[in-house]
Amino acid sequence: MPTYAAPGVYVEEVPSAQKVLTAAATAIAAFVGFTGKAPTDDPTDPDGVKPRLVTSWTQFEDLYGGYAEGCMLPIAVRGYFDNGGTIAYIVRIPNTAPSGQPSQLALPAADRALGTPLQVTSIEPDANLSVRVENVEPDEDAEGPNPFNLIISEGGQDVETFEGLTITPGDTNVETVVNAQSKKVKVKLDLDSSVDISSLNEAMKPGSFTLERAPGEKLPVNGRKFAGSESSRTGINGLTIAEDVTMVIVPDLITAATKPDKTVDLNMWKAVQTTLITHCELHGNRMAVLDAPPDMSPQQIKDWLSGTAMYDSAFASLYYPWIKVENPTPTGTGDAEILVPPSGHIAGVWARVDETRGVWKAPANETIAGCLDIGYHVSKAEQSLLNPMGINCIRPFGTRGIRIWGARTLSSDSDWRYINVRRLFNMVETTILDGTQWAVFEPNDVKLWEGVTRTLKGFLTGLWRDGALFGTSADQAFFVKCDAETNPPQSIDEGKLVVEVGIAPVKPAEFVIFRISQQKQSAS
Repeated sequence: MPTYAAPGVYVEEVPSAQKVLTAAATAIAAFVGFTGKAPTDDPTDPDGVKPRLVTSWTQFEDLYGGYAEGCMLPIAVRGYFDNGGTIAYIVRIPNTAPSGQPSQLALPAADRALGTPLQVTSIEPDANLSVRVENVEPDEDAEGPNPFNLIISEGGQDVETFEGLTITPGDTNVETVVNAQSKKVKVKLDLDSSVDISSLNEAMKPGSFTLERAPGEKLPVNGRKFAGSESSRTGINGLTIAEDVTMVIVPDLITAATKPDKTVDLNMWKAVQTTLITHCELHGNRMAVLDAPPDMSPQQIKDWLSGTAMYDSAFASLYYPWIKVENPTPTGTGDAEILVPPSGHIAGVWARVDETRGVWKAPANETIAGCLDIGYHVSKAEQSLLNPMGINCIRPFGTRGIRIWGARTLSSDSDWRYINVRRLFNMVETTILDGTQWAVFEPNDVKLWEGVTRTLKGFLTGLWRDGALFGTSADQAFFVKCDAETNPPQSIDEGKLVVEVGIAPVKPAEFVIFRISQQKQSAS
């Protein structure tokens, strides 16, 4: 307490007894699988296997190279962003051996008429190099294009710098200087003879560019590589450092599990998905979005889930069948449409529903952007066999489009039957965990109990008003108990603050039943 000795007016700031809780993020996806290239933005991660945050398809293309043959992950990521997703982590699983070939890059000119006149090739094979071009202020008496600097970086660190280069003949010619001095790259200048170089103001386009590694031989990937390591930040377990992730997707499971004879290794399929489910259960704030194995009929998927997979988890959901999308990498006479696992698109729909309605709304009866068709047209009778098992079907409804027609988890516990209920609790638990850290080491007395109670009631009242909780009044929707009963002297002596919270989540109207009877006229 301050001591007042001199007369006067004093102002003191008094902290509020009630803190405000902000709802935790609910729509942050993580994708584990194969990519066209490895990102080179982190010198401590030359193979680009640690989780990277991306917020758009353009950013994904810059880091991972966009679509690539034999990679389902880019298609899933594009489907996620197209359907409403905004934030995602990417975990790359290396699936190619070093090519043994030099990395290459074609640097663009500032004038489009010159195209890409400067070819850069690494001296060492599979080099992790990038090139930065910087323009230089020219001398007033100089003729021809402005000079430029060329900086070579390796692993994010500048290793070579060449200043005052030009594309014109002479001692400052880029090809002459770099090839004579560089220990990292060789360059070749290829100018169009029809272009008058002396009429240009700028030579090379400024910016940073990464040398492309040549594709190497495909390597087999087993379940252990998908599982990864928490300590080395790889694979599914590497997502431990991404604490805000709420959805995990492994779209490239089909790529790795396909045998040379084109059949699918269902044992590997189960092993990886079991690892994913276990990861989500251990963290408690995220759910696994699982893909059903491809090319299965409703009877086959039913038998597989009940006889082989036997999943039982509130932190996982399974979608069937696969969806058909436009082929992003058509080659030769390849099909214009391809079947892909739906998990990435589904995660985008989850994000869209969270944004427009809230995490408490079941992510079902929603269309899928980019879905042209489905691999199997499930009938109502067939879904009646799959739905009780927790298999969420994707079904066509004529002019109403192709819709997600299920919102169940894979749990046998009826309390956690629905995806929105589990995700609502995930959000509430994470919000309370993050938003009540201020209470740690505070005096464990009535003042603290009342402060925590007010904080939680304020947050839960807001959820109830938004429609997340069931009840005609706040008292019916939730309760918060933090008093002498939950905190007896023994508990206080042990340094514990115990708060009991109960919420009544809204359940989806999965079966809408109208009872209609014939009303007969009666004599008056």
